[in-house]
Amino acid sequence: MLEAVQMFLRSNVLLHLRLVDILDIAILSYAIYKILWMLRKTSSGRVLWGIVILIFAMFLTSASKMIAIPFLLNKVLEWFILMLVILFQPELRRFLERVGSSRFGLVFASTRKEPSEELDNAIAQVTEAYVDMSRDKVGALMVFERQNLLDDIIKTGTELDCAISSELLKNIFWDKAPLHDGAVIVRDGRIVSAGCMLPLSSNVNLSRDLGMRHRAGIGISEQTDAVVAIVSEETGSISVAMDGMLKRHLAPETLGRLLKNELLAETTEDKKGSAHPWYEQILFRSRKEDDQK
Repeated sequence: MLEAVQMFLRSNVLLHLRLVDILDIAILSYAIYKILWMLRKTSSGRVLWGIVILIFAMFLTSASKMIAIPFLLNKVLEWFILMLVILFQPELRRFLERVGSSRFGLVFASTRKEPSEELDNAIAQVTEAYVDMSRDKVGALMVFERQNLLDDIIKTGTELDCAISSELLKNIFWDKAPLHDGAVIVRDGRIVSAGCMLPLSSNVNLSRDLGMRHRAGIGISEQTDAVVAIVSEETGSISVAMDGMLKRHLAPETLGRLLKNELLAETTEDKKGSAHPWYEQILFRSRKEDDQK
C-alpha cells in the first residue's frame, strides 16, 4: 500500500491535474455521499450492502481460481444496471419527482427575495394556534412548501388564498369543520389550499403508535422538501416531519424556532449574498437524524 502511494506521488498525474478535474471529483464525491446518506436506513440500503458483498465475493472467488461461482456472479453482474433500476425504483422515482418539481429558476439566480413579514407573522400565528390545539387535543396537519412545488397536492383540496391567523387555523381543524381531516398547504406565508390528501409513508419501520396523520406528514416529507407540522388528536403532542424524519413531543417555542430556522434561514443567507450551489437544489439536503419513536 505504501509503495503504491509512493509511486503515485512520483508520477506526473498531479502536474496535469486541472481545476475542473478537482471540481469534477468534488461534485461526484458529494453526489455519492448524498446517495449513501439517503439509503442508509432504508430497505434499499440493505440491498446496496448486499450488492457490495456480492462484488467482494466475486473478486474473492476469482482470486482463489474458482470456476463455477465466478462464472455465475459474472452473469449476475451483466444485468447489474437493470437490477439497480428495479431494486431502487422507489428512490429513483422520488429523486426524479423532486428534480421535476423544483423551482429551477432559483438554481441560476444569484439572490432570492428577502423573507417577507407575512411569513414571519404566519409562523407566529401557527405557533399560537398549535399551543391551543395541543392543549385541546385537536388534530392538525400543515405543510409548508419550500423548493419543491406542491401543485398536485394543492389540487386535491379546496384552493384558498388567505393570510394565516390563529383563529382561522383553529376553525379549519375544528373536528366539525368540513376541511379538518385534510392538510393545509402553506406557500410563501399564505394558505393556498385546505383539506388536501397527502401520500402515506412507505417506511415499514415507523412506530405502530403513529396514526394516519403522522404517516401522511412523513410521506409528503419523504417525497418533497416540505416542512410538516402535526398535532396529534390522541395525545395533543406536537411533531415536525422533514426529509422522512419525525421530531416528536416538541414544545411550542421549539416548534416556532424550528419553523423559523427551516423556512427563513435560507432566504436570510441569500440576503447576505451567498447563493446555494446548484447541486444542493437537485440532491437531497442532509438533515440530522432523530429517533423515530
